[in-house]
Amino acid sequence: MNRTIVTFLFFLIGAFSTARAQSGKTIPGATINILNTGYTIIADASGRFELPATLRPGTYTLEISSAGYATTTRTINNRRDSQLDIPLAPSSKQLDEVVVTAEKRQELLQKVPASITALSSRQISDYRLWNSHDITAIVPDLYSADPGDGRNATGIRGIATTSYTPAVATYIDGVNQFSLDSYIFQLLDVDRIEVLRGPQGTLYGRNAMGGVINIITRQPSNDLRSFAEVTVGNYGRQRYSLGFRAPLIPNRLFIGAAGLYDSRNGYYHNDFNNHSYEDQHSFTGNYYLRWLPAANWDVTLNVKHVDNRNQGPFPLVASDPFQDPFHLNQNAVTKMIDNTINSSLSVNYKGRGFIFTSQTAWQQNYRYYTQPIDGDFSPLDAITIINNYGGDWNKTKTWTQEFKFASPAGRNSPWSWTTGAYLFHNDAPVKQATHYGKDAAMLGVPDSNFATINTTKSTNKGIAFYGQASYQLTRQLELTAGLRYDYEHQSENVLGEYQPDGAPAITTTPDTSGKTSFHAWSPKATLSYFLSKSQTLYGTYSRGFRTGGLTQLSSDPSQPPLYAYQPEYSNNFEAGYKTSIIRGRLQANLAVFYSTIRNAQVPTLVLPDAITVTRNAGRLNSKGFEAELAATPLKGLELNYSFGYTHALYDQLKLSSNGSVVDLKGKHQVFTPEYTSMLAAQYSYQLSRKGQQPGDRHNGVNLHDQRPSLVVRGEWRYLGNTWFDLANTIQQSPYSLFNISAGIKTKNFSLLLWERNLTNKKYIAYAYDFGAAHLGDPQTYGVTLGFNL
Repeated sequence: MNRTIVTFLFFLIGAFSTARAQSGKTIPGATINILNTGYTIIADASGRFELPATLRPGTYTLEISSAGYATTTRTINNRRDSQLDIPLAPSSKQLDEVVVTAEKRQELLQKVPASITALSSRQISDYRLWNSHDITAIVPDLYSADPGDGRNATGIRGIATTSYTPAVATYIDGVNQFSLDSYIFQLLDVDRIEVLRGPQGTLYGRNAMGGVINIITRQPSNDLRSFAEVTVGNYGRQRYSLGFRAPLIPNRLFIGAAGLYDSRNGYYHNDFNNHSYEDQHSFTGNYYLRWLPAANWDVTLNVKHVDNRNQGPFPLVASDPFQDPFHLNQNAVTKMIDNTINSSLSVNYKGRGFIFTSQTAWQQNYRYYTQPIDGDFSPLDAITIINNYGGDWNKTKTWTQEFKFASPAGRNSPWSWTTGAYLFHNDAPVKQATHYGKDAAMLGVPDSNFATINTTKSTNKGIAFYGQASYQLTRQLELTAGLRYDYEHQSENVLGEYQPDGAPAITTTPDTSGKTSFHAWSPKATLSYFLSKSQTLYGTYSRGFRTGGLTQLSSDPSQPPLYAYQPEYSNNFEAGYKTSIIRGRLQANLAVFYSTIRNAQVPTLVLPDAITVTRNAGRLNSKGFEAELAATPLKGLELNYSFGYTHALYDQLKLSSNGSVVDLKGKHQVFTPEYTSMLAAQYSYQLSRKGQQPGDRHNGVNLHDQRPSLVVRGEWRYLGNTWFDLANTIQQSPYSLFNISAGIKTKNFSLLLWERNLTNKKYIAYAYDFGAAHLGDPQTYGVTLGFNL
């Protein structure tokens, strides 16, 4: 009789279900996300929740989460399962079941046939990830470094970023960060980070040849949330963040805002003026307005920005960087102004047979030096770089548009599919001068007190169409296939001028234009075999490409401008195994890969212009192995380990040098450690009164959630041999970095002491092929106080 009543209620107002702890106590306020529907439900004070009446009959996957408990999932049929009892295990005893959007739809990480690392908001906090380059080695075979100006050059599996054209695509809230100039590197109010390793050209297109970094920030909903965090540390570190998310009109209109101020003194000391170098501060903002005009519509407006100031960009030492670490001697001191805006409008519609998404985005970056920057890295008045020519120059502007259709959730069909189109338009007007001062003769320059001015106006635009579908051949066997077509057109105007000090400019290279276009097909095929509910075996072939382009104007006559270099292509083969055993206490993901890169784009840094000229001059092979392990062997103890091995060598590489050809066959790829390894161990001990049990309440407050925990954490990061130039003459030998933290946490409060690079290890994080090197961060320490309501 009771079951009949509940089933009847389901068709009118939804099925009643309960979230409870394994001890039997109900969990109030648990969050239930119905995957691929946009519906999020909050359990009531008794732990009960009901599915929306507008949810069509079918099979759905629920993701259930609550503070202090391991996130779990449950597949249901809302026609058949009229009442559910969903137990949650304490997070100290079981690992989270992770949901990702790597394939542009919400899926269980352990079920996706691809190499993916997913970091939750809790892990981002535990690892103390403040910048996207901090994920080095946390993700196997990933290396990311700051060359000295705040931009991150990232590579995965030997596919390295060696110019302003990324090898790894970065997406933030679904928006492709078009270039190294325009993407936002600070991590603020992030819900999760997903890193896809290997070519992702089918769904993500241009410049996803090494992989994709997918960053998802928290979005507003009916749940009222706020947070604040204060960090202080050595080197004058001050970091303050504050944010909230709230409903303006329940179930209809929501708002969210988050801000971050980050400041520190420079790690380097300038002996020329006896002052710290690269003092910097920035302000980052992220603002949301979300509107649900009807049950099937979801409209979100998002604006992000970063205003960055750096009193000493490019802290580089041209001599041995270890002889006098973190000391340089430069006479030209400047401030870098770096302002980035990233805005988007997303519209989502859930139809009866499809889900439609439109995302329109606008990105802008304005970056310049207030005074000339040192180009000879010495106290000589020899070479400086000037790019402060007003707001019409050195300001990149990018517009992107993506339309996507996908199969809806709840369909009892062996098919699932995604298809769409992507369009973009990018303008990059660049004006930059190289000035030769009174000491230029000491560097072999035959003249002095003059400047060469290079002006380049670049425009590129393109369109892409893509589709991917999966078919369940049997209950255990699934086939996935996809194809993408990209077309891109680029045009460029260049002008060269010579200007003696105090005299008008003389044209040396007349205003000249060039253009090129190219296209690429990016197929993918995957066969997955589900050995059991918790074990997946897969094999994948995929093809990726990095976009081509036109070379800029430089002072080197052997590098003519407007030279078209072609896209770089890769073919990737991968096999992997994923498993979760011992009732979710141990997860293991393993993968092997082999990639061939043809038409390899080889950069040459032209000095003193600081302009990169690219040629198709190589062929690269990369192979390796990856392992990710996560375990909770004891109550309160969590272990995470990642390991990557990459063997990336050029089997063809011939470069021109001083009128002759240099054969670099057999050389290692740059910015690619042979090994990456990260071990993290965290132990939490929860303090409680005698006899207190999870779920016990007082005046409506869950006493279990409010109990403090003592937390101790240690991390060991290891990187193998790393090379920074194609001739492999600049090398960083293997090294280890150790991080520790300890403190106290509750559901709403945390106080942690932390220290990074415990042994103050000196190592090269980035180096240019002419020898100038930038050291990685020294020993830092501090305290962080956080609130979360």
